[in-house]
Amino acid sequence: MPDKWLVAAICCIVFLLLVSVQVAMKSKRPVRHAIGGIFTGLLTLAVVNITGAYTGVNLPLSPLTIGVSSVAGIPGVTLLLLLNLVFR
Repeated sequence: MPDKWLVAAICCIVFLLLVSVQVAMKSKRPVRHAIGGIFTGLLTLAVVNITGAYTGVNLPLSPLTIGVSSVAGIPGVTLLLLLNLVFR
């Protein structure tokens, strides 16, 4: 049970950090931009995995790949793809 609370706390802290970055960039809607960045990163990861049957490129779903794609967005998924290519 404490592991679930730890994961939830880490997710909340990361989200607050993303919102604070948007506030520092003087965004008019920092929460919306943070949620949009998380959504685009996860959507990009899903598109890569869905099209993997056609392209032969797959990224395994793990806490690391989900975390990188949600925090870093599209550049994070690109980095994961490059690392997958280099270390394959």
